[in-house]
Amino acid sequence: MAYRIRRAGRADASFLVEMVCEAANWHPDRMRAKADLLADPRVMRYARGWKRPADDGVIAVDDVGDSIGACWYRVLPRNEPGYGFVASGVPELTLGVRPVWRAQGVGRALLEAACDLARDAGHQRISLSVERANFAERLYRSEGFVVVASGDDADTMVRTLRG
Repeated sequence: MAYRIRRAGRADASFLVEMVCEAANWHPDRMRAKADLLADPRVMRYARGWKRPADDGVIAVDDVGDSIGACWYRVLPRNEPGYGFVASGVPELTLGVRPVWRAQGVGRALLEAACDLARDAGHQRISLSVERANFAERLYRSEGFVVVASGDDADTMVRTLRG
């Protein structure tokens, strides 16, 4: 199955909302209703109001042009932090891939491209939050993310972006 990566734009806002819900519902035994996710400001801050000047990201599209995954970052303010907040000015990353496309390299390609965008924008670090049981944690570790804080069931991870 072929796919390509393109830059995310304003028109991708609704797809990012869909992917934030996909990322939150990564485990089939712990699904939250989409309406509950859409009403949760801590979840929706990753997509609401896309695309602000400091936002950037990428979309994976299949060979017919349908969006299949996204990886993007936002620089969230200290007074409205996300789950992976580490410091002002450090962007927080979100990654979501449609289930049928998982474990095929799409997530890794998206992650690498989004980190490249952040580095090219002058960011020295990028952060994220991942539940410990999430298989994506292995991907993040393999791409240079390290745990900097731990909660009850999730870790905050940071990657240094080299120029």
